[in-house]
Amino acid sequence: MMSLILPLIFGFFSSSVGIAFPGLINMTAAKVSMRDGRDRALLFVLGAVIIIFFQTMAAVFFARFIDSHPDVTNLLREVGFGVFIALTIYFFFIAKAPKHKKEELKTQSKTNRFFLGMLLSSLNLFPIPYYVFITITLASYRLFSFESMSIFIYLLGVLVGSFSVFYYYITSFVKIESKTDFFFRNINKIIGTITGIVSLITLINIIKYYF
Repeated sequence: MMSLILPLIFGFFSSSVGIAFPGLINMTAAKVSMRDGRDRALLFVLGAVIIIFFQTMAAVFFARFIDSHPDVTNLLREVGFGVFIALTIYFFFIAKAPKHKKEELKTQSKTNRFFLGMLLSSLNLFPIPYYVFITITLASYRLFSFESMSIFIYLLGVLVGSFSVFYYYITSFVKIESKTDFFFRNINKIIGTITGIVSLITLINIIKYYF
């Protein structure tokens, strides 16, 4: 039973964490809700979630290939370690804080929210490397298996988690909007901290592989 529940839980939480911070898709969903109503916002979210589903599925299958080739796995760990270290240095010491613009988002048509959600989600390629990393990490600790049922339940968890976060943005935009300034002022430090933690985890895995 736990082998079926765990993929659902991990899928839910990994997707929730991945899109929890204010971003283009969730903030657009919230603003569509305010301008055009909740029904059209839900259409927008549906379009976005469909793309996230296929992106996650591609990531999981790519992760399965990597997991079955230990030499490739370690090579990617070493490359990823270098990339994450570089990103950590960039976000902590080089990147400038983005300016938060509060202008209302302009969307062209009020009848194509579904396709707008698909478009914006397609332009966001972050889920693919993110879920590759998550699934490989879970598999390395024997918390996830690449069996068909586990993959299906994990994808279901990702869908539920993604939709839940988007729905929260739709229904709680007024509360969220007052807090977005904090995230925009500190976004570089937040991202730098995350990449730093990922770098440390990756380094530990590399050391374990060699020793």
